[in-house]
Amino acid sequence: MEQNLHRFKGRLEVETGVGMFLGDKRIRLLEAIDQHGSINSAAQYVPISYKAAWDAVDAMNNLADEPLVTRAVGGKNGGGTRLTDYGRRVVALYRALEVEYQSALDRLAASMNEGESSSFSQFRQLLRRMSMKTSARNQFVGAIVALRAGEVDYEVRLKLDDANELVAVITRESADNLGLAIGMEVYALVKSSSVLLLTDREVRTTARNHLWGEVTTIHEGPVNSEVIMVLPGGKSICAVVTHDSIARLNLAVGAEVCAVFKASSVILCAQN
Repeated sequence: MEQNLHRFKGRLEVETGVGMFLGDKRIRLLEAIDQHGSINSAAQYVPISYKAAWDAVDAMNNLADEPLVTRAVGGKNGGGTRLTDYGRRVVALYRALEVEYQSALDRLAASMNEGESSSFSQFRQLLRRMSMKTSARNQFVGAIVALRAGEVDYEVRLKLDDANELVAVITRESADNLGLAIGMEVYALVKSSSVLLLTDREVRTTARNHLWGEVTTIHEGPVNSEVIMVLPGGKSICAVVTHDSIARLNLAVGAEVCAVFKASSVILCAQN
């Protein structure tokens, strides 16, 4: 009787506390961007929608230590998209890990075929990741650079990159539950509906977070529009505003704009 041989094939995914950071589809998108120099062509190659491609790029850039992708808006040659040197190294590392991952699966299959089937459940449990899903459009990761305790609240300051910091205010109980400490890396979540946009540098608000950048994309919807802006360090912020607001602020691709949101609108989370 022919032996029933086990054969495993898997795809490597790199998870963060707020979901997937890298996977096969995103790596293929990065490779296509490097090959075509166009987000539109890369999206068609994968294939995914143009908006989904930009959303994936923004998410990867926000969670990476350095931008993986840079974009040129407009200009003489009509703009373009390119993979950074850091992005190429990330792709190469992923592909190398993918080979090792498949080799590990092959070794496990060989072990199971020799009668060690109990290792399969252990291996499956090891690969299972506990990841948090969130509806927040803006997801950042940063190191805590300052903590200030009040009677009720904790003020937490995060360093997003060399040019930008983010301030969050949470309860003392939440700070204790998260075990916050200087230098600790945490995730910051901000809903796009909590982000206001300004264009006048003279305007003052009570909001603690004022992050200046440049509009890169405007997705128009039936009632509201989604505005994507990129910060000097390469991270992006999404805001959902009305059509009237876009007209009143005279927003357009390439315009300088400030993302404003309250410290209390920032949700912090940390991995165990």
